[in-house]
Amino acid sequence: MMKNLKEQTDAKMAEGRKANPDFMKGVDDIISEAKAFQHGANAIKIGQKAPNFELPNPEGKSISLDFLLDKGPLIIAFYRGNWCPYCNLELRALQECLSDIHALGATLVAISPQVPDGSMTKDEISEMEFIVLSDQDAKVASQYGVAWEVPEFLLEHMRVDRNLDLEKINNGNASILPIPATFVLGTDGVVKWNYVNVDYRTRAEPKEIIEVLKNLC
Repeated sequence: MMKNLKEQTDAKMAEGRKANPDFMKGVDDIISEAKAFQHGANAIKIGQKAPNFELPNPEGKSISLDFLLDKGPLIIAFYRGNWCPYCNLELRALQECLSDIHALGATLVAISPQVPDGSMTKDEISEMEFIVLSDQDAKVASQYGVAWEVPEFLLEHMRVDRNLDLEKINNGNASILPIPATFVLGTDGVVKWNYVNVDYRTRAEPKEIIEVLKNLC
């Protein structure tokens, strides 16, 4: 039986604790502090109108929120980047539910700060079943209340242990990442449901999103 997303992310966390307990203890401390300072508390809330945006897709074409809402209800998933293993677990889990999402008339868009770098061919882009947009300077994440200035402890881990150059990956933005967050919007652009958690190791469960969409129909 396939594990749900929480079981998968919990397993990934357990692997991390076994492989690098000191680092994971440091992450725990940072997350506790971030929660104490209520990072993510300013995220747009249920009943609020979502800010409009225009962001480039992997081909560089600008896609607006209004354009997406013309298609029906919308799921917006902010993620850190394709270098993040927890993000990849989340996106794969959402991909597996896409037929249900589409059957309910909804669209999924995933937004990260990563620059469209031309690394994907047109065939690869056309095969993607959900829309990926680039919020390089995290302005849209900020408008949605989910931009987070990443603590130096995590930035050092990315640079030293992961050999990640965020400045290059995000085209100049070296320290601001989105808090992984999911918003479900009705066709009126109003937030019907959200999940915001500054602990990037936990994500919205796709089955919950499907239930929200069912209630919109």
